[in-house]
Amino acid sequence: MSHSWVTASDGVRLSVRVRGAERGPTVVCVHGYPDDSSLWDGVAAELTGRFRVVTYDVRGAGESDRPSGRAAYRLDQLADDLATVVDAVAPEGRVHLLAHDWGAIQTWHAVTGEALRGRIASYTSISGPCLDHAGYFFRDRLRVPTPRRLREALHQLLHSTYIAFFHLPLIPELAWRTGLMRRAIRRLDPAAGRPRIADGLHGMKLYRANMLPRLSRPAQRHADVPVQILAPRSDAFVSVPLQTDIGRWVPDLRVRRVPGTHWMPRADPARVARAAAELVDHVEGGPEPRALRAARVTPRPAGRFPGRLVVVTGGGGGIGRATALAFAAEGADVVVTDIDPDAAAETAKLAREHGPTASSYTVDSADGAAVAAFAERVRVEHGVPDIVVNNAGIGMAGSFLDTTEADWQRVLDVNLWGVIHGCRAFAGQLVERGAGGHLVNVASMAAYLPTKVLPAYSTTKAAVLTLSECLRAELAGHGIGVTAVCPGVVHTGITGSTRFVGLDAAAQASRRQTSTRLYARRGFGPERVAADILRAVERNVALAPSTPEAKAALLLSRLTPGLLRAAARRDLLPR
Repeated sequence: MSHSWVTASDGVRLSVRVRGAERGPTVVCVHGYPDDSSLWDGVAAELTGRFRVVTYDVRGAGESDRPSGRAAYRLDQLADDLATVVDAVAPEGRVHLLAHDWGAIQTWHAVTGEALRGRIASYTSISGPCLDHAGYFFRDRLRVPTPRRLREALHQLLHSTYIAFFHLPLIPELAWRTGLMRRAIRRLDPAAGRPRIADGLHGMKLYRANMLPRLSRPAQRHADVPVQILAPRSDAFVSVPLQTDIGRWVPDLRVRRVPGTHWMPRADPARVARAAAELVDHVEGGPEPRALRAARVTPRPAGRFPGRLVVVTGGGGGIGRATALAFAAEGADVVVTDIDPDAAAETAKLAREHGPTASSYTVDSADGAAVAAFAERVRVEHGVPDIVVNNAGIGMAGSFLDTTEADWQRVLDVNLWGVIHGCRAFAGQLVERGAGGHLVNVASMAAYLPTKVLPAYSTTKAAVLTLSECLRAELAGHGIGVTAVCPGVVHTGITGSTRFVGLDAAAQASRRQTSTRLYARRGFGPERVAADILRAVERNVALAPSTPEAKAALLLSRLTPGLLRAAARRDLLPR
C-alpha cells in the first residue's frame, strides 16, 4: 500500500492510499459520516487481487485536514475534491466509483455534474442518495399523496430526525463530546464501529452546509454512466425507496435490495466487493452476470423475471411444465427436473423457445441424497437459483383403512419428503448467498379441505402447507419468500397415474379414466395455475389458492370449518 497527499483546490490536504493490482481497473472508494477511509479495509481486501483500489479520507475526517468554515463542506467543493483525487491517482483513463453514505451523496454530485465528466466508468452507491433526487422524492409524494407514497415519505422522515438534531446549536456538539452520540449510533447499528469524536464534530458541517439548500430547491441532475444501487433493507437511516426511485435521472440503472444494515461495507464487505466487481467487470467488457441482469431497472428489460434462475421439480408435464414455460416466457433461465428424463428434456426444449436458457436433469425428488447432489450441481453449473418450485408429486385416493403402510411411505416420500428435500437443498444456498429469493411449494386445496377419499394425499399436502408457513417465518429475515400454492381441480396427467388403493388393476384403470374425463370436463388447465404461481412470487404471497373451488374452499375453511367437516362425513365432496 502506498500513501500520499493530494491538495484540493482550496488548499485542504487529503490523505490518499492506493493498494492492489497496478494494472487492474481503478476503483475509488469514498467513505461517509462519521467514518474515515478505514471503512473500506474489508472491501479493499476482497478487491485488491484484481483491482487497483484507492481510498482517501474526505475533508474533515481521518488524517485529512479539517477546515473550520461551513462553506468548505459544500457539495461543489466535495465533488471537486473527488476530481482532484481521481486526477492524481489516475491521470489517464476512467475510474470506477464506490461510495457509502455521505461519500455516496458527494459522489452523486460529481457523477451528475461536470467535475468528472468523461472520467467515470461506473458508480456503485450504498445508502447515500443524491440530495437533489431526495428533494424530488419528497416533492413528488406531496404532489401525488397516494397512501403508499405518504407512507414512504413518513417512513423516511422518521428515519431522518437526526438531521434536524444536527442543525441545533451546541447540543449536537455536546452529545459528541460526552460520547452519547457514539453510543446512540452503535445502538442503532453495531456495525458503525467507534467513530472518532473529531470526525463526528467536523462532519456535521456536511449536513449544515447542504441539506436545507438541496432538499428545498432540488435541481434536475442526470447521470450518464452505469449506476448500481445497493440498498440494505434494514438501513436505520436511508429507506430503500429514497435510494432507488431514481430511474428518470439514470438511464443505465441497476438496483439490488439486499439484506443488511446501514454500515454494510463494514458488516458485509464480501457482498459489497462482489457486487461492485460484477459491475466493473461487465463495464470493462466482460459478460453481464445474471445478478446484474436481474437488477436492471433502466432501460426496463423484457419480461417480469429477467436474469432470474428458476428451478422446477416435477417439470416433465402438467403444472411443472407449464410453470417452467411461463417463467421462461418472462425472461428467466430455467432448470427442470423430472424422474422421466425424456419428459424433462422436452420441457427444457420448449422453454428454450421462449426464454434465454433451459436445462434438464433426471432427479427423483423422493431421494434426499440425489436432490442434494442435484442442488450442488446447479450451484456449480448455473449458480444459486433465485426461485425454486417444489412441484413434484403423486396422487393417491382411497380410504384410510385400505391404504397400506407401503402406500403411505410412497406418498409421503414424494409429496412431503420431496418438498422437504428441495427446501433443505436450496434454502441453505439462498441464505448463504444473501440476496433473497423465493421457495414455492405446490400443495393442494386438499390441504384445508377434509374428505374421506383422500386421507393420505390430504395429509401430505396439509404438511406441505404448514411447512411452508413455518419456513416463511424462519426465512423472512433473509429476504427469502415462501409460498404454498394450493390448486383445486386441474386437468393434468396426475389423474392417469393416481393410485386408487384397495382396487384391482381393472378397477383402478377404470377409476383413472373416469377421473381424467371429469378433470378434462372441468377445463382448468395447468397454464392458469402457472400464472398464479408467477403472480404469487411477484407479490410474495404466503398462500396462493388456484382455481375458483380452491379459493372458495379456503374461505369456507376459515369461516365455516364445521360445514366442511359435515360435508366430508356425508361424502358430498367430489371423488
